[in-house]
Amino acid sequence: MNSSRRQFLARTAAGAAVVAGGSFTANHAAALSWPAMSADKTRITALTDVTVIDPSTGRRDRHQTVLISGDRIIGVGRLPVPRGATEIDLAGKFVIPGLADMHVHSLGDEHVSPPLYLANGLTTVREMAAPDPVVYDWRDRIEAGTLLGPRMIVASQIIDGDPTLWDPNLLHVLVVDDEAGARAAVRQVKEEGADFVKVYSRLSSSAYRAILDEARRQGLTVHGHAPDQVPIKQVSDAGQRSIEHIHSLGLSVSSREVEVRRMQQAIAIKTGDYNGWFRQMHPIEWIAANTYSRARAADVFGTLRRNRTRVTPTLTMHHVLDMPDFTGPDPATRKYLSEDSIGTYDYVIENLYKANRTAEEISHQRQMWEYRQRFVRELFAHDVPVLAGTDTGTPYMVPGFALHDELELLVAAGATTRQALYAATVEPAKFLGMAADLGSVAPRKLADLVVLDADPLQDIRNTRRIHTVVTRGRIISPAERSRMLAGVEAAVKTPPAAAVLAAGGCCGTGRPH
Repeated sequence: MNSSRRQFLARTAAGAAVVAGGSFTANHAAALSWPAMSADKTRITALTDVTVIDPSTGRRDRHQTVLISGDRIIGVGRLPVPRGATEIDLAGKFVIPGLADMHVHSLGDEHVSPPLYLANGLTTVREMAAPDPVVYDWRDRIEAGTLLGPRMIVASQIIDGDPTLWDPNLLHVLVVDDEAGARAAVRQVKEEGADFVKVYSRLSSSAYRAILDEARRQGLTVHGHAPDQVPIKQVSDAGQRSIEHIHSLGLSVSSREVEVRRMQQAIAIKTGDYNGWFRQMHPIEWIAANTYSRARAADVFGTLRRNRTRVTPTLTMHHVLDMPDFTGPDPATRKYLSEDSIGTYDYVIENLYKANRTAEEISHQRQMWEYRQRFVRELFAHDVPVLAGTDTGTPYMVPGFALHDELELLVAAGATTRQALYAATVEPAKFLGMAADLGSVAPRKLADLVVLDADPLQDIRNTRRIHTVVTRGRIISPAERSRMLAGVEAAVKTPPAAAVLAAGGCCGTGRPH
């Protein structure tokens, strides 16, 4: 790593993102002034002559009018435009519910991630770790209408076991090694403002169960990794609401599960030694992938289905880490990442994921990617509830844009276009307990909508063809959307001046990122 890269990491809070394979865009100086945030409480807006898509059924209702007043939909159908309403003629367009990315680690400051999410039709995101209180500030300001951005549901700091995979000099993790410490950590994160508790891979069984119990007492839910020490069925039965990534699930459906879990539990690491964990995990995953058991899968997936334990596959992340030789910035979106971010990503890919790999390891990882795709197809086939999430913060991912990559990967893995769209709309609404407000285009729902130029049920890539976004009744026109994207492009060119939000990475394929 050259001196300028070291200086960049040293002067920002994004050191965690570097070892995690995350990104970072620093630009407190970026200037972008938003118009008034709140929707007009009395004016009615009519979106006319649209095709309304229902992700629950795949139904297309053509030549519809969607009436919006304040932040709510007040009518959908072949309706007359009320006198005095503002009519927006959208003939030939398609309307879907606002999209959700259910696994993000936001980048940069408020001039980067929030507008990128909205410009891409994301009206809800689940922030999967809060290494910096600024994320809570974003959430609260968005809710108050003083910052334009998606609805944010924000995790706690990561709670992990001892030794944790994270270097404490790069990311502060709440490390617990007993039940008392686990309960204290839950009470702490509730006081800090977390919407839910984020658990991690190296928790002991006793600490993990104490977290679940204390979270219930505190009125919080638990999401995150399935700890190495706890079998998947026990994680589901204990009440953890979601399981992130595929790697722990893969071990659970192996005909040699007892053996591979014994190997996993025998892994010895020092604090912050995620790279050592990765290299020890690789052969374990390889055995599990090659001993997939249909009987074990039916049993485990049946438990997840009955308990409504959601799985967030994050195929976008797995693709990067399984196929680093084919990873790089997308020329179409790299302008929304700073040069420091891209340089840091380059370093991470070359030195942490590609370095010292043998030809056999490269071959195995490419086959692991094919296995993960088949695995996701099996999740859908067994009706396991799936959430669309990207793990934005992984190398070269751009907030918002990454969700469209994830939807394409879900379809390529075997999901139907409707199932993929459902995973980014209806299922998140149900998971968040907001099905009465989100997930469909219907009267009394919140006016979180995306207007598309083409039918996403015909081709999932059409979710990228965004014409207009509506967030809580506020219309983001094509012209404003273009201004938002231009604002981000300008913001990331501003040299970093101070520490801002780190990517707070997560973990997949047995290593944090």
